[in-house]
Amino acid sequence: MANEAAENWLDNCLHRLRNVRVCVFGDFCVDAYWLIDPDESELSVETGLPLRRVREQHYSVGGAANVAANVAALGVAETRAVSLIGEDMFGSVILGLLAREGVNTAGLIRRDGDWQTMVFGKPCVGDVEQNRIDFGGFNVVAHDMADALIAELERAACECDLVILNQQVPAGVSPPGVIERINAIVASHPECRFIVDSRDRAGQYRGAMLKLNAHEAARLCGGPRTLDEAVSRDKVLQYAARLRDRAGRAVFITRGEVGMVVADEGGIHEVPGIQVLEVIDSVGAGDTVVAAIGAALASGADAVTAARLANIAASVTIRKHKVAGTADPEEICGVGPDPDYIYLPDLADSPAHAALIEGTQIELTRPLSGKPDIRHALFDHDGTISVLRHGWEQVMEPMMVRAILGPRCADAPESLRRTVARQCHDFIDKTTGVQTLVQTAGLVKMVREFGCVPEEEILDACGYKAIYNEELLKMVRGRLAKLESGELARSDFTVKNAPALLQRLYDRGVTLHLLSGTDEEDARAEAQALGYAHLFEGRIHGAVGDVKVEAKRDVTERIILEHSLGGAPLAVFGDGPVEMREVRKRGGICVGVASDEVRRCGLNPAKRRRLIRAGADLIIPDFSRLDELLEVLGIERGNA
Repeated sequence: MANEAAENWLDNCLHRLRNVRVCVFGDFCVDAYWLIDPDESELSVETGLPLRRVREQHYSVGGAANVAANVAALGVAETRAVSLIGEDMFGSVILGLLAREGVNTAGLIRRDGDWQTMVFGKPCVGDVEQNRIDFGGFNVVAHDMADALIAELERAACECDLVILNQQVPAGVSPPGVIERINAIVASHPECRFIVDSRDRAGQYRGAMLKLNAHEAARLCGGPRTLDEAVSRDKVLQYAARLRDRAGRAVFITRGEVGMVVADEGGIHEVPGIQVLEVIDSVGAGDTVVAAIGAALASGADAVTAARLANIAASVTIRKHKVAGTADPEEICGVGPDPDYIYLPDLADSPAHAALIEGTQIELTRPLSGKPDIRHALFDHDGTISVLRHGWEQVMEPMMVRAILGPRCADAPESLRRTVARQCHDFIDKTTGVQTLVQTAGLVKMVREFGCVPEEEILDACGYKAIYNEELLKMVRGRLAKLESGELARSDFTVKNAPALLQRLYDRGVTLHLLSGTDEEDARAEAQALGYAHLFEGRIHGAVGDVKVEAKRDVTERIILEHSLGGAPLAVFGDGPVEMREVRKRGGICVGVASDEVRRCGLNPAKRRRLIRAGADLIIPDFSRLDELLEVLGIERGNA
């Protein structure tokens, strides 16, 4: 279990933010979303072209304005904005939106005629964003504008703890000449800290910390120049060290969902990404990251703590769709100080780098510390021991697609159908192992977001679960009937050697627990039918019909508390990420079972990837090498 200091780091970090003053200087923009009705049946009288009617429009802050909104949302004492905006309607939109967030806009200089407020216009048809329409792309910073900007920035450097320098567009407020004047301010105000987030000109700043994404770092270091060229972990580590040495300041390099690399005077640090189960929208995530890093550094936090806070904050905002959102302290605390991290993503994506025990398919992802002394073993059921429910994904995905499309199921455009199917597939992949009610609660959100079903016809999570269960149980009942008739044997429905492992552990005094996302009554009946329920001595736990009760997490916590366990005495065997994460957090040993449920033996590469990212210490395809597996786990060897 996490110690008290680990549990309190997040609260302490957020508490210190209340006393800091942060300035955001850069390209203040508006994100304009125009939701277009796809019906183009009516033609314009003037042009003869189809009309594109906007059914709904909404506006949010973008660019540096979104950075400022994110800083303010964190609860700092003051967020100050410095930039140029136009005397146009969108300039008024920015002022109104930032005032609502509590940002001090006295440093926003308005110009009439010679400066357009920068706008990212985003027409959307259904869930698909069309070609963007941008305003302000031909702005030029005149000399008097530059003087006014530098005067405001000088004032902010004297009065704030940290300044975030944000450059989003080439025609923004930070052309090379202005950057040189900014560098002079940085040099003359050592008492104020500066961090740069620059899309095009990061190499022109001096004396400031840097926040970049992996491709921006690569460009600065002569690496891959295009977004379709992946930047490897090893390269990012090299770039971080090189840029830190060049800048003489801390460097933060984001790697998307897999986290961040931080280089400071203490070395190179990797901060893991956070697993998010929902469908995500990553627009504005970088703004959230630099805002949280800047606010945390202003409060005196070290670079790694700042990066950890930033990852948590970004995991909140990417859940918000069609808006560059913010994360407030309550939302951040909802994620918590010990979230579901993504572990070893590069190894997970590289089966060729697997470290196998000689002569076996047992993969060690990291050395086991000390000699294990396993006294309690937790087992996931479906896919780990039993394959009675194999194919449940092929039942759930089409059911979800039908639920989302609703009345449009028969005549939905193929593009929409593909988008829905892809989101359902990805959601199922992420949520494998959680209880069904959690998955159908996610389905309710997707049904509502796609908007194909009238609100009054949308079912709740229990309603969709009932539909899914009925379809799934038809398949399960058919298999049980074949088992009862003798047409098939119990071994036809279990992963190779799984019952033998249960028996070996039971004989050696290891207490066994069965955890399932399936309804508890069904899990018990299926374990009984397959002949191993007695080995668990009643310790079979499943879903209880409450989305707030996650059986695997709650039972794991209870077992640890009741038996004063921690670390090596506890092991988990499972093919899903939920059980891996819950036991990894508590210091137990995590055995990922990457089973091929069709053959009931051999490796499933997709499961391997998912299990490593969830924190598995070992990966096995099945239980065929019992002696070697038990030896790795520190359990006495015996006859198979």
